[in-house]
Amino acid sequence: MFATKQIRIVAAALAVALASGGIAAAVATNAWASPTSAQVSKSAAMANGPKLSATRFDLNGYQIDAAYTLGRNTGNTFRQTYTHSMVQGVPIAGPFVGAHFPPEDYVALPIGPHELYIAWLDPSPTASFPIVDAFVMDFVHHIVYDYAPGSDHPESVGTVTIHQVGDNRIP
Repeated sequence: MFATKQIRIVAAALAVALASGGIAAAVATNAWASPTSAQVSKSAAMANGPKLSATRFDLNGYQIDAAYTLGRNTGNTFRQTYTHSMVQGVPIAGPFVGAHFPPEDYVALPIGPHELYIAWLDPSPTASFPIVDAFVMDFVHHIVYDYAPGSDHPESVGTVTIHQVGDNRIP
């Protein structure tokens, strides 16, 4: 019985010590770890998300090289040459060198800092697949994601580099 009473006393003392330590930590946290106004405004901006826009980006003058290491286009590198409204893709390395592809219309939309979504569109009114190719290009990390509809495995991933800079800076 004496041992049981000692265990209860030690347990009660331990509970009081933990509770007072927790209260002290909470008081210190509230007093010293309050967010600054800059942190609050930054977190508010993050909560609101990026600025949304559907403004097209003009890639006129750009030559962009996409070298694929995964997916359908593995081993191929294509140079994409852009005008105000059209793009010409030419294989410059890999098994597709020598193949000829028609010029396509395109739409480019900024989707993040130094990131573009680009859709190539078949200009023919009778096209079975109006979207010929779709890309997400991340120019900070040099990654290209490519989706070419019309096949069983249309996905490709690789690296993207700007061979020639165009008229407008990529946002």
